[in-house]
Amino acid sequence: AVQCALNRPAFFAERLYYAMKGAGTDDSTLIRIIVTRSEIDLVQIKEMFTQMYQKTLATMISSDTSGDYRRLLLSIVG
Repeated sequence: AVQCALNRPAFFAERLYYAMKGAGTDDSTLIRIIVTRSEIDLVQIKEMFTQMYQKTLATMISSDTSGDYRRLLLSIVG
């Protein structure tokens, strides 16, 4: 809760990273964050993600998902 209050984009960037890191994807977390933050602060989350992990959010989504699911997430992320 404290991390979210101090730096919200970093909080969500970390949650997205761990949702896609390793074997498998935590689809519910990935979808929830992308959709709920898309009109609020997704631009800042994408920037923070790149700073923290030296790869773009779109790149990680592309490598971790497939098909229409990938296309939908990437269209939201932009």
